Amino acid sequence: MSPFQSNKNILSLTEDILVRIYEILVSESDRKSFRLVCRDFHRIDSLTRKHLRVLRIEFLPTLLHKCPRLQSLDLSACPRIEDGVVSLLLSRVGPGSNSLSLGNWTRGLKRLVLSRATGLRFSGLEMLARSCPFLESVDVSYCCGIGDREAAALSSAVGLRELKMDKCLRLTDVGLAKIAVGCLKLEKLSLKWCMEITDLGVDLLCKKCVDLKYLDVSYLKVTNESLRSIASLLKLEVLGLMVCPLIDDVGLQFIEHGCPSLKVIDVSRCEGLSSSGLIFVVRGHGDLLELNAGYCLPELSTALLHQIKNLKHLEVIRIDGARISESSFQVISANCKSLVEIGLSKCVGVTNMGVMRLVSGCINLRVLNLTCCRSITDAAISAIADSCRNLVCLKLESCSMITEKGLFQLASFCLLLEEIDLTDCCGVNDRGLEYLSKCSELSCLKLGLCANISDKGLSYISSNCKKIHELDLYRCRIGDDGLDALSTGCKKLRKLNLSYCNEVSDRGLGYIGRLEELSDLEMRALHKITGVGLEAVVAGCKRLADLDMKHCEKVDDSGFLSLSYYSRNLRQINLSYCAISDTALCMVMGNLTRLQEAKLVHLRNVTVEGFELALGACCERVKKVKLLATLRFVLSSEILETLHARGDNHRSWCTAAQLTCCLILRLYYERQPLSCHAHGNPPSTEHRQRTVEMAKFPHYLSSANFFTIGRFIDGRPILVACNQPQVH
Repeated sequence: MSPFQSNKNILSLTEDILVRIYEILVSESDRKSFRLVCRDFHRIDSLTRKHLRVLRIEFLPTLLHKCPRLQSLDLSACPRIEDGVVSLLLSRVGPGSNSLSLGNWTRGLKRLVLSRATGLRFSGLEMLARSCPFLESVDVSYCCGIGDREAAALSSAVGLRELKMDKCLRLTDVGLAKIAVGCLKLEKLSLKWCMEITDLGVDLLCKKCVDLKYLDVSYLKVTNESLRSIASLLKLEVLGLMVCPLIDDVGLQFIEHGCPSLKVIDVSRCEGLSSSGLIFVVRGHGDLLELNAGYCLPELSTALLHQIKNLKHLEVIRIDGARISESSFQVISANCKSLVEIGLSKCVGVTNMGVMRLVSGCINLRVLNLTCCRSITDAAISAIADSCRNLVCLKLESCSMITEKGLFQLASFCLLLEEIDLTDCCGVNDRGLEYLSKCSELSCLKLGLCANISDKGLSYISSNCKKIHELDLYRCRIGDDGLDALSTGCKKLRKLNLSYCNEVSDRGLGYIGRLEELSDLEMRALHKITGVGLEAVVAGCKRLADLDMKHCEKVDDSGFLSLSYYSRNLRQINLSYCAISDTALCMVMGNLTRLQEAKLVHLRNVTVEGFELALGACCERVKKVKLLATLRFVLSSEILETLHARGDNHRSWCTAAQLTCCLILRLYYERQPLSCHAHGNPPSTEHRQRTVEMAKFPHYLSSANFFTIGRFIDGRPILVACNQPQVH
C-alpha cells in the first residue's frame, strides 16, 4: 500500500473512532504527537481535552473556544487575570461575532486554579462561581488582594469540596464564616499565612464543615482553643499546624481525644511544643501514618520513643534538629517496619552505628534525609545501600566524610535512586561520579561546593543519566567541555545552577543553548561570559522562566537586547551588578510581558531617567521590583505612586512582626554581606540558606536588631538603620 493510500485511509476514520484512539493514549508526549499529525487530529485533541494549563493570557479566548469539554483549567501562569477579563471570557469566547456563547466552556468545569491572580476581586470571582455549576476545587493561593468580599463570592459555589487560600492576607474570620456557611460540602481547606484568621473563625468552620478531611492552618495566630474546635472533626485525616507559635502541649491534648480518623499531622517548628504534647497525639492515634515534628523538639525523649514504637503503620517520621541516641535508632528499627521516609536533618547524635541499626530493620525506606549529619562516613552509606534497595532520595548535604567508596556502594545496590544531594561533600570526586552514573534513574543531582569534581566527572553523569532534570554545580570547577557533554547527554534538563563556575565562557553557554527544556538558570558571577554567550542561551532556551545573572559584569547591551527579544516566557530575573544601559533595561522590562519579579540593584550604567522609563514600562504588571532604597528620593512622584499602588496588596504583610522580619532580611543582606564574604571566602551552604532559615524563625530577630523602619517602596519596608542580627 502506498503512503498516499495509507494517509487517505487514516483520514477517512470517523470522529468517534479517532476519539477512542485518542483516549487510549496515556502519556502527554503521545498525545502531542497525535495532535501534530493533521488539523483533524488537532481538532479531536481540542474537543476531547479535559485539562488545560494556559501559559499566555492572550491565547486564552481562542483556547477556551476550542476546548469546550474542560474539567480542569489552570491559570496560575496568567497573573494578569482580572475582573474585566473574566467578564469578557464569560460573555463571549473566541474571535468574531459568532463566538461561543456564555457558559459552554464552564458547564463541565470542576477544577479552577487562579493562584497568584492578584487582580481578581469580588466581581470576577462571583461570575466564575455562578457560571461553573459543577465546580469542586478552587485555588486562589497567593492572591494577596483577596479578602472577605471575595470569600463571600466563592461561597456561592455550593458544591465546593476543595479550597486553597494560602497567603490571602486580607481574609479575616468574617470571610471564613461566609465560606463555612456557604460551602458545607468542603473536604479540603488550606489557610496557610492567612494571618487575620483567629480562633473564632476556626471554631465556626469546624461547626459547619463537618466533612473536612484536610485542614492546614500553618503560620496562623491560632491558640489551643482552635485545637479544641478541630478535635471535633470526626473525618479529619490531615492536619497542618506548622509554625503556630501560640499552641502548646495543652492544645495537643485535645487532639488526643478527638479526630479519630487522623492519619497525618505536621507540628514542625512549633516552638511551644515538647515531647509531652507529641505523646498525647501518638497515644490517641495508633493508626498514624505520618508524623512531622521537625525543629520543635530539643531531643527525642525515651517516653515519646516508647509511644512511637506502637505506631505499627507509621510510614513517615521527621524529627529534624533533635538530639537522638543510638538506642533510639534500634527501637525505631525494631518496631516501625513500615517506614518509607525518615527525616534526620541536623540531628545531633547521628552516628554510623545509629544509621546501621536504623536501616537494618527499615528495609522499605525510599527517602532518607541526613543533611548536616557530619559524623557519618562511607560505612553508614554502605549499610544504607545494602539494606535499602528501593531508595529513591538520599540527602547528604555537608556530610564531608563521604567519599567515592560510599558512592560505589550506592551505585551497586540502589539502582532506583532518583535524587541525591551531595552539596558541600568535599570528599566527592570524579571517580565517585563515575560510580554514581550507574544510577540511570537519577533525575536530581546536587553537587554545589564539591571542589574536587571536574569536566571529566560531569561527562560520566552526562553519558548515563539521561533523565536528569535538575543539576546544581554551584562553585564547582566545571568548564566548557563539561557543559558540552551535559548538553549532549542530558536533554531533559530543566533547572541548572552554574553560579561561580569561573571557567565557563561564551563557548560553554553556547552548549547550554542546546537544552530546549531548560526553564531555570542560575549563572551568577560568570566573569568570562559576554553578550555573545547570553544570546546563545536565550535564543536556544525558549522555555526559560527564571534567570539569575547577578555580577555578570561583562555582558553588554547586545546580550540584553537578545534577552528582550527571545525570552518572552521569563517570569523572574536578577540583573543586579550588571553593566546594562538605560536603553537595554527599558527593552528588557518593556518586552518581557510575563515578567513578575525583577532585581535591579547596583546598575551603575543606568540613570534615574532609565529607571523611570523601565519602571513605567512594566509597573502595571510586575509584582516585585528590588531597587536600592536611595532611589525613592530621586524617582518621580508618579512612579512612586504607581509602585505604592502595586504594593498595596502586600502592605498588610508589614503589619505582622514575623513577615516584617522576612522582608527586612532581604534588604539587609543586600547591603550587609554575610561575614564570610567580607574575608573573600566562598559562602558555605549554611550561609546560603541563612536568610531562608531566619525567615522561618522570626523569633531570631528582636527589636534590638532592627530599630528604624522607614516608608514603603513596592510594598516593602525601607531599612534606615540596623545592627548585626543575632542568631540564637
